[in-house]
Amino acid sequence: MADNRLIVALDVHKFEDVEKLVDTLGDSVSYYKVGMELFYSEGAKVISYLKEKGKNIFLDLKLHDIPNTVAEGLCSLMVQGADIMNVHASGGFTMMKTAAERVHKKAEEMGIPCPKLIAVTILTSINQEDWQGLGMQREIREQVVRLAKLTREAGLDGVVASPQEAAAIREACGNDFLIITPGIRPAGASIDDQSRIATPEAALKNGATHLVVGRPIRAVENPREAAEAIIKEMESVK
Repeated sequence: MADNRLIVALDVHKFEDVEKLVDTLGDSVSYYKVGMELFYSEGAKVISYLKEKGKNIFLDLKLHDIPNTVAEGLCSLMVQGADIMNVHASGGFTMMKTAAERVHKKAEEMGIPCPKLIAVTILTSINQEDWQGLGMQREIREQVVRLAKLTREAGLDGVVASPQEAAAIREACGNDFLIITPGIRPAGASIDDQSRIATPEAALKNGATHLVVGRPIRAVENPREAAEAIIKEMESVK
């Protein structure tokens, strides 16, 4: 039943909430996102738990610092067993290239598969007004594509971007580039604090490879039913 293109966001504070949701979703979900909220609260034991359950993990910590610090931080995180890790593309080409080279080298030395390394372009919560308030002259869409191309040039495997920019990224970066899209909202779901959103079907048709879904699954009465409804919608797009 599970579709690896669906990544459920474990945006909770407590380990027992993780256990409850993972048990509830069972074999309907195979991929989970562990972000700052959970990792800073519970640490590496969450990663160990999910690996023991046979789940894939997107460790969403969005590293952004000087190149050496980010590269070494990712190497430290990699040994915990995440399948995808990320940085902020706005950290620049040198930061991303250093990170990619260092992580690949470390994985080779350890004799383990190298996790996918991706970069966050522009947060999906940012709208045009927020963007202009930062003093940015380019349109959000134009800057997202620019950052995606820079990410690919630096040797990373893909990006995090809104589903509204996925088609433009796919055209610019080719078919072998990961595009992981938050801001996924099934028809009728609450928008919450997201601005640039799309339905699961629309996001995949636009070129997304993975969909990150949190509240539309986690915060409903029957999470498994919600997850399976999203998977059913995804099945129409191969």
